[in-house]
Amino acid sequence: MDKEDRIRACYLHACLRYVQRDFMTNTTLRERFGIEEKNSSMASRIIKDTMEADLIRCHDETVGSKARKYLPWWA
Repeated sequence: MDKEDRIRACYLHACLRYVQRDFMTNTTLRERFGIEEKNSSMASRIIKDTMEADLIRCHDETVGSKARKYLPWWA
């Protein structure tokens, strides 16, 4: 899976979580991709890349990075 595919999958995961009336988090993305907890920085990098592509946004910028929740850009 290349970088563009990971970004697209992250965006679609955020969309799915939103229509289920929930938020995407680092933990939910790790579960989706099958990333171990010790490699959480990998999920953080995918989230950062997706935010830079303007496909997702942070729900509340005032919370710490571990508690952040993400939404699709259109939500």
